[in-house]
Amino acid sequence: MLRFLFLDMNAFFASAEQHCYPRYRGRPLVVVPVDSDSTSCVAVSYEARPFGIRTGTNVGEARRLCPGLIVVPSRTEYYVQLHHQIVEAVERAIPVTQVWSIDEMVCRLWSEDRPPEAARALGMQVKASIRDHVGPALKCSVGIAPNAWLAKVASDMQKPDGLTTILLEELPDRLYKLELRDLPGVGVNMEKRLQAAGIFTVRDLCSRTESELVQAWGSIVGARWWHQLRGDQVDTPPTRTQSIGHEHVLPPVQRTAAGAHSVLTTLIHKAAARARKSGYRAGKLSIDVRFVGTGEWRVTTRMSPQTHDTLSLVRAFERLWAARPSDVNHYRIIKVSATLQDLRAEQAVPQPLFAEDRDLNTLSAAMDSINRKFGRHALVLGGMHDARESAPDRIAFQSIPALKPESPVPAPRETRPRSFGW
Repeated sequence: MLRFLFLDMNAFFASAEQHCYPRYRGRPLVVVPVDSDSTSCVAVSYEARPFGIRTGTNVGEARRLCPGLIVVPSRTEYYVQLHHQIVEAVERAIPVTQVWSIDEMVCRLWSEDRPPEAARALGMQVKASIRDHVGPALKCSVGIAPNAWLAKVASDMQKPDGLTTILLEELPDRLYKLELRDLPGVGVNMEKRLQAAGIFTVRDLCSRTESELVQAWGSIVGARWWHQLRGDQVDTPPTRTQSIGHEHVLPPVQRTAAGAHSVLTTLIHKAAARARKSGYRAGKLSIDVRFVGTGEWRVTTRMSPQTHDTLSLVRAFERLWAARPSDVNHYRIIKVSATLQDLRAEQAVPQPLFAEDRDLNTLSAAMDSINRKFGRHALVLGGMHDARESAPDRIAFQSIPALKPESPVPAPRETRPRSFGW
């Protein structure tokens, strides 16, 4: 019995730009995080892929592979707005059960939609709703299967613009043509672990008993895999947030110690705001500075007491920065990151003992309130003033911001985008 429909927007960021600017439809295009040939492509249109360009390809190399390549900077707020409009379009056909990421969502089928012909008709209806209510440049692949995980597997079988069903009676044979790495949840390290257990193919994986998979995974996760491979719906327990962090590739004009310092201050501000929103306090702050070519400086400090207030974290960073090695001053810096670690739920951490610490928490809460009302940079620390726009928001794929009422989704238009490298 078919129970779930999984929708995966194809090359979403690149397709979003082609949706917004019709002149770029049918042309090779990549989306990049920053104006630099040393950074990597974060999205690649299907027209660019025959040239050998993939997500993660160096931008300079991508330009060499495709001299006419269109390169545009990412626009986080626009993608979030478009995401919400796509959800609305899907829900014209069927309620969205869960958003998996900014370009993926899963829907539980009603009983009348579970027969194969009805399920496929619903899949076509979802595609038509996106085309008619959002735009024809936004293609999606739809997978329909007995559980949500298999529906995601099915959505990957035919791209772009596919519609694939996996029936219960086709299992497990239908999966045998796949590689281990085609299965969601199997990365490089997991593949090596499975191979060490004598599992080299999907056929091998499906032939193992439940206890053998528990042994291969080294945990109860193996049992979940045994069941989901057979079409059972497995409820995954919620995961605990281990860290909150941000990283940024520096544009050429900021590849100095001063530029890195300013951007790191901004990243700490953003990480602290996320920690407060998520209800966590951090026991450690880690800073990573990577140089052009090779080499990096990585340092961690403990936060006592555990905190999520911006000023305390910035003060800790300033102490680390004052003790930085001379390499940071003399080498060109390509990338920086700031990460909050050793997270504990706010309610599990004792309230600050000293009035000054309590005042800092109040100050941070006031900053959050002002920035929510008037914009994310309405009130910032002085140290991040020059870097406010140099470390723009990135998509947190599994945590999509709510759509602001005052931010309508842009309609497709022909005007030239803010871009570079023509």
